[in-house]
Amino acid sequence: MDMIGDNAKQQLLSVIERVERLNEDKKAILEDIREVFVEAKGNGYDVKALKTVIRMRSQDPNERAEQEALVESYAQALGGL
Repeated sequence: MDMIGDNAKQQLLSVIERVERLNEDKKAILEDIREVFVEAKGNGYDVKALKTVIRMRSQDPNERAEQEALVESYAQALGGL
């Protein structure tokens, strides 16, 4: 005897299929991003620096300022870099 009814099975299958489609979309987007970085590198840009700038731009400005101040404080405590 099934523990899950037909409607619940359909809902479960729908959820699983949606997640699978989103995972495929995510893979395609990640590949597109890799291609952009390869292009940027080919044009002479430093990919690591680009990723840092992208991460910084996504942060809240106040959070970023706090993080930068903390890093500066640590650097000074170690005698500068």
